[in-house]
Amino acid sequence: MELIIANSRKEKIEILTFYKSQYLDNPLRRDSLSGLLKGILFETSVMSQSIKILPLMVKKDGIIIMSCILAKALRMEDYLQISFFESRVYNKEAFDIIYSKAVEISKLWNTQKICASLNIHVNYGLGFLADSYDKPQSFGMAHNDEFIHRYFNEYNFQPIPMVTFYKNMEKEFTLLDERLRARISKRYTVRPADFNNMEHEAKVYTRINNDAFKDHPFYYKRVEAEDLELFKDFKLLLKKDNLIFVERDGKEVGFMLWYPDFHQIMDQRETIGLKTVINTLIKKKKLTKFKIVEMGIIKEEQKKGAILALFDYCFNVTKGRFKSFESGWVLKENIMSGNFGYKWADGVEKNYVAYVKELK
Repeated sequence: MELIIANSRKEKIEILTFYKSQYLDNPLRRDSLSGLLKGILFETSVMSQSIKILPLMVKKDGIIIMSCILAKALRMEDYLQISFFESRVYNKEAFDIIYSKAVEISKLWNTQKICASLNIHVNYGLGFLADSYDKPQSFGMAHNDEFIHRYFNEYNFQPIPMVTFYKNMEKEFTLLDERLRARISKRYTVRPADFNNMEHEAKVYTRINNDAFKDHPFYYKRVEAEDLELFKDFKLLLKKDNLIFVERDGKEVGFMLWYPDFHQIMDQRETIGLKTVINTLIKKKKLTKFKIVEMGIIKEEQKKGAILALFDYCFNVTKGRFKSFESGWVLKENIMSGNFGYKWADGVEKNYVAYVKELK
């Protein structure tokens, strides 16, 4: 068993190729994050300016059986991340090697905690799949083998449970009665994003995110250039209604990001990109599910109806176009979001778990 620090271009390509192999040619999985991983490995991403990384792979008989990126975001100084973690099969010896190196690097980089399943920032993924292993991977979410959890449980990591919700959009339902809708419309207006003015919209998105999620255990403050990169990467896939802002007195106080579940039109050999864009036109009828990926409301406007205004707008523009929707992950301890999901959705779709361990 050999631990290799991937410093050379050849070694980094090996890690990237192994990561892709975990998703390609799998009937349940799709590759939507290898582009980000490539940018992190070769330091071409804007985020590379504010992170330290150590790419690792473990080989047995010359074959990669496990890989990850140890990372420290400079705006999340307490955490060492075991990010982009992949394991070909369960192999405790290989994970022992990875974990030992993580502890060593945590001391070297002066972090107090190790977390797993976070891919640099929550905008790019959080949580290992914890059930529904026989269901297709949802766009923007993890899909992994059940044994992944054994690694972190055996080392006494603290599990952080999360859920996603689903709703049947073909059933008749009333989100808001007319009286409540009238009250909310007096306070809030909702508008679609203007992607012709992407820099401005990215600034608004960053401002709201940094306010809405500042108390989230895995969130760290973003800068505008990072979110601008995020939107540019998805520009060809997003329509103006996919990012909507709720305003009060002419100022944006919240947002919702939603889009079709593009995994429905990606084939097993496809990495998300231009081909996916073309397929949204050719295979449009196969897009039967959409994802509400992210919502954020600034602290002073929470619990005042802004989130209802966003849902009302979203459901109006998606009605008749999709059969169902799935939310992004919600921390089980997040009572406000959880109660809303349980109240308005049909139930829990999938469970996910993130892991944290405080080092002594």
